[in-house]
Amino acid sequence: MAFCGNCGTEVTGAFCPKCGTAAGAAGSPGQAPVGGPQFAPGLSPSAAGLQDNVAGALCYALGLITGILFLVLAPYNQNKTIRFHAFQSIFFNVAWIILHYGFGIVLGAMGYHLLGALFAILTSLVWLVIGLGGFLLWLVLMFKAYNNTPLVLPVIGPIAQKQAEG
Repeated sequence: MAFCGNCGTEVTGAFCPKCGTAAGAAGSPGQAPVGGPQFAPGLSPSAAGLQDNVAGALCYALGLITGILFLVLAPYNQNKTIRFHAFQSIFFNVAWIILHYGFGIVLGAMGYHLLGALFAILTSLVWLVIGLGGFLLWLVLMFKAYNNTPLVLPVIGPIAQKQAEG
């Protein structure tokens, strides 16, 4: 039986399933390390070298794309924290797209010609406030994920937690 030279987990392939160290890279294969993990708690490196907090923040970086990517990539899709951030990123972006297009459809149905310039100015201000609010929320989500204090959004957060568990 081989053990990871970095964290002591049993290794069955070429890489440690817990920390991603190549089998036999740190210490001799077949022996558990004496000192245990060599990293800070909560900041364990993944197989690709990304720490959990960095991977969680990157889930939000490009929205749907990075959310799906982190759910597909092997070392990250097994970590519940990263899975939560990936699912919340996907759900947040889907909700944002629905809100954006839904608001556009409602404004289009009302017609810009009703009140002329006043209506155009008011809708532009509403679009600005909604856009700025979404952008700031996106930044806060990335910042909180990076600092290992996840922000659970009101409606989509519990759904993302359930998906991350299962």
